[in-house]
Amino acid sequence: MLPHYHPLAHISTRAHPEGGAELRQSLRYLIVALGVSALVVAFPGTPQRANADQPTYDLNTLAGKVASVNGTAGLQIRFSSFIEQEADEGDAATAASTITPAHVLSSPLDGTSVAAPAVTVNQDTHGAPQNETAIAVDPNNPNRVVASANDYVTRTWSCFVGGTPCSALGDAYSGTYFSNDGGKTWCCSSSDPAHLGTLIPGVERLTGGIYDAGGDPALAFDSSGHVFYAGLGFNRASAPNTVAVNRGTFDASGKLSWGAPTFINQTTSPAIFNDKEWIASDTRATSPFRDRVYVSWTRFIFNPANGMYVQSPIFFASSSDGGATFTAPMNISGNVLFDQGSRPVVGPDGSVSVFFEGSTRLAQLNSTFVVKSTDGGATFGTPVAVSTVSDILGPANTAFRVNSFPAAAAAPNGDLFAAWSAEVANDATSFGGDPNCAFFIVGRATVRANCHAAAVFSKSTDGGQSWSAPAPIFATLNASNRTAAGYPATNPDGTTLNAPTVLGRVETFWPGVAISPSGRVYMSAYAADVVSPWQTCAKSPPPPEGRINCTTLGNFINNARLDYFVANVGAGTSQKVSTHPINSRYGFGGGFIGDYTDIAVGSDNTFHALWTDTNNVQTVEWWFGLHFTPTKIHQQDVVTASGNF
Repeated sequence: MLPHYHPLAHISTRAHPEGGAELRQSLRYLIVALGVSALVVAFPGTPQRANADQPTYDLNTLAGKVASVNGTAGLQIRFSSFIEQEADEGDAATAASTITPAHVLSSPLDGTSVAAPAVTVNQDTHGAPQNETAIAVDPNNPNRVVASANDYVTRTWSCFVGGTPCSALGDAYSGTYFSNDGGKTWCCSSSDPAHLGTLIPGVERLTGGIYDAGGDPALAFDSSGHVFYAGLGFNRASAPNTVAVNRGTFDASGKLSWGAPTFINQTTSPAIFNDKEWIASDTRATSPFRDRVYVSWTRFIFNPANGMYVQSPIFFASSSDGGATFTAPMNISGNVLFDQGSRPVVGPDGSVSVFFEGSTRLAQLNSTFVVKSTDGGATFGTPVAVSTVSDILGPANTAFRVNSFPAAAAAPNGDLFAAWSAEVANDATSFGGDPNCAFFIVGRATVRANCHAAAVFSKSTDGGQSWSAPAPIFATLNASNRTAAGYPATNPDGTTLNAPTVLGRVETFWPGVAISPSGRVYMSAYAADVVSPWQTCAKSPPPPEGRINCTTLGNFINNARLDYFVANVGAGTSQKVSTHPINSRYGFGGGFIGDYTDIAVGSDNTFHALWTDTNNVQTVEWWFGLHFTPTKIHQQDVVTASGNF
């Protein structure tokens, strides 16, 4: 549900110049806002209040921007989970002595290593988290695969810079990994600023850049075998932020090296923040725009006077010189101004379709939209609604943030496929947006009792003008209930936790979409299909120490664990590709395992699925500036599986 009226929502947006000019433009927004100061924000079902009573937010901090968006009543768009997690993270700590944890949370139900045929992609061994996955296959070589993730490896480095632990200076960084044998083995690891492995260079401080943190990965190959990485760069306690694109090149021996970043929409304005970018490249042999690179992202715009959220349209830029330069950013979302989670897709004729979740001013529900360009991204048409969407809650018995952003791909015959996560009725026969499954309309308790999350898809056979009714990607899972494992559990207080009497539906979410040159359509998603006991921590130091050290164990709770599935949509078949249920409670207090998962496919019809897994046990010593006695922990890793069915 989105606002009927926002004081600044009527202002059109365009690309702003950097620095002072951008601030002057923000001040012009403020002048217009003051001209309508008698108006109030009016959201469906929420009380109105005078402007003088409105809260103010500190736009110089990431936490202030996140609070502004989350504090906008009736707005269902959010920052990416990655940005929300970064806003939550405190600065790294220091301690006078080495820490020996009293307890480390774990479960005997979880694995101690990722079992074959699944393969761990990241190569660090000291407990660093990796999450939020993107993957791409060289169109000329199906054995060459590049993967990427948010990589916190610098938070576990043992080096020092000027007497300060590297792990205190690091943050979320842009991690990449490559394989030359079809995903069987992967390279590389990093250990210090002089040995970056395949961390993206030139964005974050320990990689030679100017930003505190980076990530939010996306990948695309061009027709010549260059690979492009798109990500974010930002500070948590000050305004500067950017979209960044690096070009990677493989040498004759198969080694991948990354060039310096090209920054897009680099800004120092507190009133603007760039989020949730994605990248695509035109590899089509007959396209007039072959090897053009396309990037789309969300531009969050705030009122510089009080910090209140204004709008978040989708912006777009392209490069015709291999990512060396990009066109001026432009707003492509028309009157759909409350948006997030865009994906550019290139069709066989060179047309560019950008998918995103968003809403117009008066809409009851969000929708998945698509907007199309037929001239290489120079101009775009009017956004077309694929379907309304009831945004999902986190799966029952989990704590991590979720979203309903779309994934998409184009088939060689021009058909378009879009997939997203939707809250649907337990007995649903249609899978578009359902107000009775919208938590902001009927309440969370009603949604929990009657609805569940489902990964759904829609298809267009006319270039995106019309779309099929959404359908579940995994129909059998959608109609199934979760299974229970590991019960009963005896609590420290002597009580017993038994399996839930109502297990609830399997919930699928965060789909990936990939289509081979021969037209085979693969889709993938997590499934919360197992519920098990999980022992909580009753008392611990604050993070970051408390992410590892629990001083007092608490009682057990019900905890949904995940598996990862891949479907061949055309054949109507699917298979589970994860090899052990995934416990999302490991890492970040269970609150963050990324924003999305991904799947790619090569010219040999072999898919490569990539997700976040927690079944490896590693030994941590350095952690966010703290030194621990060598301690075995589960952490988040990125894991792949390949197949052809």
